[in-house]
Amino acid sequence: MPAPYSYDLRQKVIDAIALDGMPKTEASQVFHVSRNTINLWLQRKAQTGDFLPKPNHPPGNNHKITDWHKFKAFAQEHGDQTSAQMAELWDDDISPRTISRALKKIGFTRKKTYGYQERWKQQREEFIAQIEHMEPQEVVYLDEAGMNSQDSDYPYGYCEEGKRFHALKSGKRQGRVSYIAAWCHQQLLAPFSFEGCCNRTVFELWLEFILIPTLKPGQTLVLDNATFHKGGRIPELVEAAQCRWLYLPPYSPDLNKIEKCWSWLKARIRHCIEQFDSLHDAMDSVLKAAS
Repeated sequence: MPAPYSYDLRQKVIDAIALDGMPKTEASQVFHVSRNTINLWLQRKAQTGDFLPKPNHPPGNNHKITDWHKFKAFAQEHGDQTSAQMAELWDDDISPRTISRALKKIGFTRKKTYGYQERWKQQREEFIAQIEHMEPQEVVYLDEAGMNSQDSDYPYGYCEEGKRFHALKSGKRQGRVSYIAAWCHQQLLAPFSFEGCCNRTVFELWLEFILIPTLKPGQTLVLDNATFHKGGRIPELVEAAQCRWLYLPPYSPDLNKIEKCWSWLKARIRHCIEQFDSLHDAMDSVLKAAS
């Protein structure tokens, strides 16, 4: 069974919708998560106060499906998911195998229309072809990420079997701290951290006063399709710098090379946060050392 989406990703999606006002459809495209899954997280948060994934249980503890009208409606809504993903979305603890048997019982078979997938594949191929015609130093990848204070707590520790590992953590809760940066030819450029989530105003200010002074004429900025990456003063600022911009194809975060930096940066921040008074200070220190 595939692992559930990480808590960090769930938090980014919920924060973008709740704090930044991002529509669910856009959040689905930006974070590469289906709208059905986003709705599930929002429902779970409303019911339980959190959006943690349901715990996995060993085989043999699964519930049986008894309400077939409910299950058929569920299958129609989540037909684009695998049996393992549907098992995670179902209200009770249930195995993918039980889901598969239930689908067969109600006459559902595995099938899918591949038109959109082919279209995305074509867009990916066109994007890759454009990048391959550029020199590495001509391509500048950029993106945003963020952390909350609780993200810095590593939830596990090693000790003797049968004993619990006890540790202390701060009871103070701090807001979200975000950072934005660019990546070009194995180098982190123009890192900038700030309180809250990114929006058009923050992005334009970073672009104009922090990133553009580091750019060279002829470079290409690669960015995702977030709303605040489009319109406003962005075309004017990029053209004035004699550069161009290129949007990633849908559902293609793997083509943005700066994505590989984020997990490393977050690990470094968690490692050194106890040396600083705040998450923001730790983040600034790591970003400065990395650039």
